[in-house]
Amino acid sequence: MNQDEMYVQSGDIAQLVGLSHKNFIIRLKHGEILQTHRGNLAHDDCIGKQWGSQVFSHLGNPFFLVQPSLGDLIIATRRTTQILYPKDIGFILVSMGIGPGQHVIEAGTGSGAMTTALAFAVGPHGHVTSYEVRQEMQSLARENLSKLGLEDRVTLKLADIKKGFDERNMRALFMDIPTPELFITQVRETLTPGGFFGCIVPTLNQLMKLTPVLRRENFTFVEICEIFLRYYKPVPARIRPTDRMVAHTGYLVFARPVLPSENIEEHENQEE
Repeated sequence: MNQDEMYVQSGDIAQLVGLSHKNFIIRLKHGEILQTHRGNLAHDDCIGKQWGSQVFSHLGNPFFLVQPSLGDLIIATRRTTQILYPKDIGFILVSMGIGPGQHVIEAGTGSGAMTTALAFAVGPHGHVTSYEVRQEMQSLARENLSKLGLEDRVTLKLADIKKGFDERNMRALFMDIPTPELFITQVRETLTPGGFFGCIVPTLNQLMKLTPVLRRENFTFVEICEIFLRYYKPVPARIRPTDRMVAHTGYLVFARPVLPSENIEEHENQEE
């Protein structure tokens, strides 16, 4: 981090963390005021300070001024439907090898939480193409991406993937829709052999429908998992798990399309 990046500037996205970890994520702008239940805080009181500084509302209540993580930004996403949790998103990104400079396909934009993570991961030289059939959800996702300055990395397509994807020879495609088993043929057509397919489904019933279709369409290396996350109270005298944990949010499914082969089923049986 260079010297300039150590200090808060107008236009930066900042996280203001108050007592009991109550926090607010805002884009700082000269002359603006953040209104909270602990008093008003002027943006100008933050601009120019060093990250990690403490600032105070007009009532004297303290806030720490920090840069939000990607997880913070995702949780703060304005949404009307369930979003993917950071615990799942991180595993998806590393399992599918998604990184800087790549072009990634998403099916099911929703509120744009996963879209945000994909855009963040591919960086300024990568791109995300995201398909959605609901106009209102696409508009919400566009608004969320715009607030974070990521809209230039994403192409939002209002289209029914029943008709297929426009792209070909893609390396990675992630799907978050209710019936992924109905669109595996379309996925197969857009992914390059050996590419990465991933999706999330909430129930075992959906898994039972999806897995035979993946095998029929010559997908192999199928993996199914779910991720649990448990925090601990960081109190030195009484460290213990917190009272709540983020348990089941969905089943993650990963698979790789390969060229047709007589040995695929034999390979799968040996894996069992």
